[in-house]
Amino acid sequence: MKTLDRIRQAASKTGATLASFIKVALMSRRPSPRSRENRDTIIIMGNGPSLRYAMEHDMDVLLSYPRLAVNLSALAPEFRTLRPQYYILADIAFFLKEKTGKVPALWEALGRVDWEMTLFLPATARRMEEVRRLPANVTVKYYNLTPAEGFEVLMHPLYDSGLAMPRPRNVLIPSIMSAVREGFRRIVLIGADHNWSKTLWVTERNCVVSVQPHFYKDDDKELRRAEEIFKNVRLHEVYENYAIAFRSYFNVKAYVERRGVEVLNATPGSFIDAFARVSLGSLRKQGSRSLTPSER
Repeated sequence: MKTLDRIRQAASKTGATLASFIKVALMSRRPSPRSRENRDTIIIMGNGPSLRYAMEHDMDVLLSYPRLAVNLSALAPEFRTLRPQYYILADIAFFLKEKTGKVPALWEALGRVDWEMTLFLPATARRMEEVRRLPANVTVKYYNLTPAEGFEVLMHPLYDSGLAMPRPRNVLIPSIMSAVREGFRRIVLIGADHNWSKTLWVTERNCVVSVQPHFYKDDDKELRRAEEIFKNVRLHEVYENYAIAFRSYFNVKAYVERRGVEVLNATPGSFIDAFARVSLGSLRKQGSRSLTPSER
């Protein structure tokens, strides 16, 4: 690397580091304490369409490990079969004063959970009425969505404290970081397709359109909400957001490796290039069996 490039990189990291500490001072709240337990493996179930394939072919594997579900998955019919021990909400739409689209139904679904489950929420959601109405079997833990990047020697202690995390442009970032704080030593991703560019185009009116399919069927309300999100968004802004998301995974990788945590990607065709690949079937425990259709 040329000397000028090194200077530029150092200046950029210095600026990012200072900005990160300012964000923590202004935005972060007290997180829930880190778990003292050492746990083995957790499967984080993203909502990408590949999760459907995993449920159809490897449901026994999914059910043999602790599971973490994300965002709107509680509205899927399979939710009560999967019965995830962990759940996380990260989209700002879930915490707005005015609940629109599928958000009211989501909170109702979480209120009907009748098994032991830990729900991870941003620390700013502590006083929400919906949180107070959750059943006693749902344990709520709080994390900070505060984005922080810069010099690793300073960022990693921030991540350890729970006051910040790599820029969370996708729910999988806080999912992984929360799993680390819960003491899991191996984190497996499924449903993390992230092949958004395949469903991105520009209309003849120069409107950016992005349809991001999920393992469940999106209704018209959700599709209209997605269209509204991309209203007045330019293509370069979309790709810049994509770049931030994929770069964040490398920041996560550097952090978890320092902590001795392994993150594996079991999503076929995933665009995430930060983590080692594995097939979900290879995690099948000895003596397990495939479920019959009626058991699914």
